[in-house]
Amino acid sequence: MQTVPDFVLPSTGGKNFQLSACSAKFILLYFYPKDNTPGCTTESQQFRDAHEDFVRLGCQVLGISRDSIKSHENFKSQYNLPFDLLSDGEELACNLFGVLKQKMMYGKAVRGIERSTFLLDSERRILKEWRGVKAEGHAEDVLNHLKSIA
Repeated sequence: MQTVPDFVLPSTGGKNFQLSACSAKFILLYFYPKDNTPGCTTESQQFRDAHEDFVRLGCQVLGISRDSIKSHENFKSQYNLPFDLLSDGEELACNLFGVLKQKMMYGKAVRGIERSTFLLDSERRILKEWRGVKAEGHAEDVLNHLKSIA
């Protein structure tokens, strides 16, 4: 099982998140392309709606994109997200997890985050990864997997 190196990223709520300081039994990191876009909003709302179930299973949920903390705070507030969002403007975590890909947008090649989710245990080992996921129904898939191993 692959262990993720420790990292620190700025978090909503004026904090810094350090992976090694997380005391949850499970850590769920979902990487998404951009705040306030249709797919990212759908995905975040579905993680919001299932959040109590994740918490009951000992899982801390965190969203990560390259957006600024200011953008994250607005996104979190607008959709009442009960979990923190991490800002990865320097692409530290994006590079650790290999989620940056060449994508086509309006006929132009751009480098962006491929929607991906990683479930880690308390030792920072990757238990499962989902790459290139569709937003709709993804949170439920992740929750069902977590229920099967928790």
